[in-house]
Amino acid sequence: MRLPTGYGSIYKLKGNRRRPWRVRKTIGWNEKGTQLFMTIGYYETRQLALQALALYNENPYTIDAKEITVKELHEKWIKEKYPKIAYKTTKVYDMCWNYCRDIQDLPFVEIKLKHLQDITDSMGNKWSAKKAFKILWHQMYDYAIKNDMNVKKYSTYIDIGAKTTKLERIPFDYNEIDTLWENVDRMAFIDTILILIYTGMRVGEMLDIKIENVFMKKNYMIGGLKTKAGKNRVIPFNKKIVPLVQKWYDEAILNNSEYLIFNHEYKQMRYWNYYHEKWEKIIEQLKLNKDHKPHDTRHTFATFMDRTTANKLCVKRIMGHASKDLTERVYTHKDIEELIDTVNLLK
Repeated sequence: MRLPTGYGSIYKLKGNRRRPWRVRKTIGWNEKGTQLFMTIGYYETRQLALQALALYNENPYTIDAKEITVKELHEKWIKEKYPKIAYKTTKVYDMCWNYCRDIQDLPFVEIKLKHLQDITDSMGNKWSAKKAFKILWHQMYDYAIKNDMNVKKYSTYIDIGAKTTKLERIPFDYNEIDTLWENVDRMAFIDTILILIYTGMRVGEMLDIKIENVFMKKNYMIGGLKTKAGKNRVIPFNKKIVPLVQKWYDEAILNNSEYLIFNHEYKQMRYWNYYHEKWEKIIEQLKLNKDHKPHDTRHTFATFMDRTTANKLCVKRIMGHASKDLTERVYTHKDIEELIDTVNLLK
């Protein structure tokens, strides 16, 4: 039976083959007018080949399973997925994707459990990151399978271990803070660690601050993530870090950066890049406690504020902690002045 023009073709290959029936489709012509074909698959019988061609014509594959790389599939998945999910969730997926640098150029169909497990194991005791990484790959495999890629969903078998107890936070001591100040002009991004220590911000909050929300003349900025109490809060400047923030602010304005803290392209810096490319190098080169994590800066702020005469509600407000004593957050000029006075108790 002759197939309709443009429908595709089926023919039997010579030799003793387990799946001799080849299904292909014309995808265009070259400069000499020769037809260019895409192979849809190989099948045991002509009947199976006809069924495969019929299914393809009903729902053409959007992915060339044999050629597409991990990176290419990830880009296709992003285009479909990101418009449907919260911005905060996209940032988590972006952080997980950074761990995939060594396998991005491999064909997706060649990814095995060992690739994914090795990456997971490299995350150490970051259970939440492991869980997010596993979810990312679940999503990517679902996308691949939905688009008719014949792959095994290895993400199902990634072992992330049991969730451990909450990590002990290690505040920076006075000697370490002195070391940071002594070297602040000698090494890039040391100033960001001091900004974190003297504001109590989370790293993600600092990296998310936009220039339009920084008010240098009034000594505060608006920012915050994660909780209802923490979002869009006033973050006052301790007088010691005003010059540090001013430096970033001026450079951001000069280079049309949307964000206060930016990467080498004056674009928003991702957490993964900040932690691995900046934080770890600073901790190592200054010989600070190697167990320090970025969240320790927030714990340092809380610890030091607790040693002052600061109003506890003001500290909660600065840090974005929820409290039954805090009503709807409408900031008056007096409120902001009180928050600035509170943060300036840190010497």
